[in-house]
Amino acid sequence: MSKYLVTGGAGYVGSVVAAHLLEAGHQVTVLDDLSTGFREGVPAGAEFVEGRIQEAGEVLDASFDGVLHFAASSQVGESVVDPEKYWRNNVAGSLELISAMRAAGVRKLVFSSTAATYGEPEVVPIAETARTAPTNTYGATKLAVDHLITSEAVAHGLAAVSLRYFNVAGAYGAYGERHDPESHLIPLVFQAALGQRPHIAVYGDDYPTPDGTCIRDYIHVADLADAHLLALDAARPGEHLICNLGNGSGFSVREVIESVKRVTGREIPVQVAGRRAGDPAVLVASADRAREALGWVPRRPNLDDIVADAWKFTLEKNGQ
Repeated sequence: MSKYLVTGGAGYVGSVVAAHLLEAGHQVTVLDDLSTGFREGVPAGAEFVEGRIQEAGEVLDASFDGVLHFAASSQVGESVVDPEKYWRNNVAGSLELISAMRAAGVRKLVFSSTAATYGEPEVVPIAETARTAPTNTYGATKLAVDHLITSEAVAHGLAAVSLRYFNVAGAYGAYGERHDPESHLIPLVFQAALGQRPHIAVYGDDYPTPDGTCIRDYIHVADLADAHLLALDAARPGEHLICNLGNGSGFSVREVIESVKRVTGREIPVQVAGRRAGDPAVLVASADRAREALGWVPRRPNLDDIVADAWKFTLEKNGQ
């Protein structure tokens, strides 16, 4: 049994990973300021400390075996209009966390990175060797933290793994998406199915894809959690491993809407709008490195299964 600090463990991905760690028999402490997370998202059995990432030094000591770092501001649009918040929270906060880890002698880190570090892809599927050229402040700050982690590994022997996600979806029992404001496609389609919004907007239907709508790589949040536990085992002192996480194949916006129709049995009002600036036609990950280095294989790749788990969580959240 090991003991881990999960920063941002009251959020969507952090709560699912914390639950997986507990199920694997580990001790878990969640540090979260609840600015975007939810107290009910902290799994039973985890110790909860309400606080900012800059306060990690007050929590960490030599009894911890590692840190899983999810605490970050993550709204792409907001990052463009309020970049200072993102550099302060994501980069300065991560520097404080890593410094606290070194002071406490905690030498293992798994970092929640993002595919936004790549920007507009030149080749798909996207491999870890692809050029990193973020198109927004959010992606830039995550890339900066990746560079910070590499420096720490080289200079001070940190054992680290960064996991770059594409589109995370689904739910794991009582743990699912509660974003406010919501910006992810599947929950937005659910809102249209529940009558909470008049329609779902499809931004562009003239892309060079089979049905004209954008294609994205969706990964079940429970598969994502599996990868984090495997990353803890794969981390090696003085090394910083970076792995993409994705299914390796994508689903179009229309395919997602049709899946929600099948799963919910409801009609989904759709309104086609113009393309959004900077939306690539296809974003799909190459997860070969994660398979080779972590031994990770997504076990829930079917879109309807991902949607069904998310729908069950959504109904329960809405008291239905």
